[in-house]
Amino acid sequence: MSNVYNHRQMVPSAPLSSRVTELLDALRAEYDSLTQDASSMRLYKEDYEQRVNSQINEIQMVQQNFYELERTHNKIRQQYEEEIMRLRRELEARGGPPVTPSPFLQQPPQQQQQQHQAMIPLQQGQPPMQMGQPHSAGMPHGPAGMYGGMPPSSGPHGGSNGSGMPPGQLQHGGEPHPGAYMNPPGGYPQPNPHGPPMTPQPAAAGIKDRKPNVMTPTQGMGPPPQQQQQQQPPPPQQQQQQPPPQQQGGPGPAGSSQMGSRQTPTQAARSVAMVPAKGGAVVSSQLADMDLDTVPANMKREGADWFVIFNPKIPRSLNIENVHTLEHTSVVCCVKFSNDGKYLATGCNRTTQVWNVSTGNKECVLADENTPKNGDLYIRAVCFSPDGKYLVTGAEDKQIRVWDVQKRTIRHVLAGHDQDIYSLDFSPDGTTILSGSGDRTVRLWSLETGKEVFKFTIDDMGPKDAGVTSVAFSPNGKLVAAASLDKMIRLWDVSTGYLPQRIEGHKDSVYAVAFSPDGQSLLSGSLDKTLRIWDLGRLGTNGRGMDMVTCRTSLVGHKDFVLSVAYSPDGNWIVSGSKDRGVQFWDPRTSQTQCMLQGHKNSVISVALSPTQMFFATGSGDCRARIWSYETLSSPM
Repeated sequence: MSNVYNHRQMVPSAPLSSRVTELLDALRAEYDSLTQDASSMRLYKEDYEQRVNSQINEIQMVQQNFYELERTHNKIRQQYEEEIMRLRRELEARGGPPVTPSPFLQQPPQQQQQQHQAMIPLQQGQPPMQMGQPHSAGMPHGPAGMYGGMPPSSGPHGGSNGSGMPPGQLQHGGEPHPGAYMNPPGGYPQPNPHGPPMTPQPAAAGIKDRKPNVMTPTQGMGPPPQQQQQQQPPPPQQQQQQPPPQQQGGPGPAGSSQMGSRQTPTQAARSVAMVPAKGGAVVSSQLADMDLDTVPANMKREGADWFVIFNPKIPRSLNIENVHTLEHTSVVCCVKFSNDGKYLATGCNRTTQVWNVSTGNKECVLADENTPKNGDLYIRAVCFSPDGKYLVTGAEDKQIRVWDVQKRTIRHVLAGHDQDIYSLDFSPDGTTILSGSGDRTVRLWSLETGKEVFKFTIDDMGPKDAGVTSVAFSPNGKLVAAASLDKMIRLWDVSTGYLPQRIEGHKDSVYAVAFSPDGQSLLSGSLDKTLRIWDLGRLGTNGRGMDMVTCRTSLVGHKDFVLSVAYSPDGNWIVSGSKDRGVQFWDPRTSQTQCMLQGHKNSVISVALSPTQMFFATGSGDCRARIWSYETLSSPM
């Protein structure tokens, strides 16, 4: 029995097998190795980022040094030119040859005007023609500087009759002020005018560029070429240099006249401005050349004193109607909606007027009673604060006024600019005011204190003046864009004051800039009759990217100077106003023109779109501001 229960003694097994232990040791070793590799990679990444940042800083320093060297070079060149001119004057005083003007030096206004008038032969008994205002260090004082057709009597360059001529003389045609600066009386412009567009005469040698007259008869709207030649004969030197008609109009049969080789306004614009910036495409519109009577009924819209022509090459997707016509007693220089879309501010001579958008009634008139009563004082720029409590105005007296809209009192007067104020904008957070002036500076002001916060100065001056015509904040408030008379657009970093980009591409002065709502694009309008859309790259995101700004496309369609541009709040439309009296809607996605609106008797100086409603406003030299509605059709026609 004892053998039955006599079992072998049990030996306890090991707690873990040796194989499991080995695997755990291997995993631990692999983990330690990976941890060391990750640490090494982290150190390598930090070192690499440090070297990249160092290289970026070095590039920025080199770029900044280059700008400083260029600025120094321009100053030395100007000093050199001044010394040369001084020596030449001294030589002339001793009986030497007469002094020839330098392209880099500004001449006294009287000398410029005398030289310019000396080159314009006049018919017997005919009053002298107005050839623009003398050019000052910035843009000339008075409305003729920025918008040459406004009453140029204000400032030192204007006569008492509202022209740039001495008192007592009338402009061509014998009309006194204010008719001297307005377009000839008559109906609204019609498409496809008779005769080719007037060809601007080349500037005489040695005469510094002047601001153009944007409110005289537009190209293609004047008398036939034969009448123009009779009324305004070119100088004898130009008559001798003019080629025969068949050379001007291109190949053709012998004896063909200039009228036979007619050039359309769009073709004329192409010959001037159809060379795009690098990488940009050119898109041309010919709506301005179309005959309203031949346009199908579904592709046009006519009112009592306005009409719209829609592009027949693409589906019609908009409808435009006139809502209100706001009469003024002087030229309307600027229009701007409040951020809630309920009010529209207009700037004209001596007053800023606030209108109710829904009713078209005038809510209030803002005028500084402390300003001198004699002469003109045009309000060139207006802008509401984002909360709508304040309205900022810029005028020809070089001052910016911050109005409390509810109390109708002035909270601050911002003084510091040396020339007229041409453009204003508010930062998105409403704390900072942005201003641009003919004194070649862009300034930031504190709304709270009324003090200047920062000044951006254009020092890289060339042969042409760099007065600032338009300024804008980017949607994120990190960038400031400024257009100027020297054909360039400059972008500054607000936080550092650094100038990351100078954008070149336009063939003439840039009069308007606007950021797209997403901040990735910049829109510009120029006296070369074109609009351009610029891709900002990383600049549009953080304001500090090193990507070069590139031109996406050039929009050609206006027959004359482009004076104002704007984006719709959703970014689906671009609106432009021109000296050709027209307003055009463009689709930035396709770069096609949707329609052309003709509703003013003079230059469309300013356009603005409501931030909240489907309204846009136009201000013109015909002493009118108009509010229009635009709506997207449910089914394109």
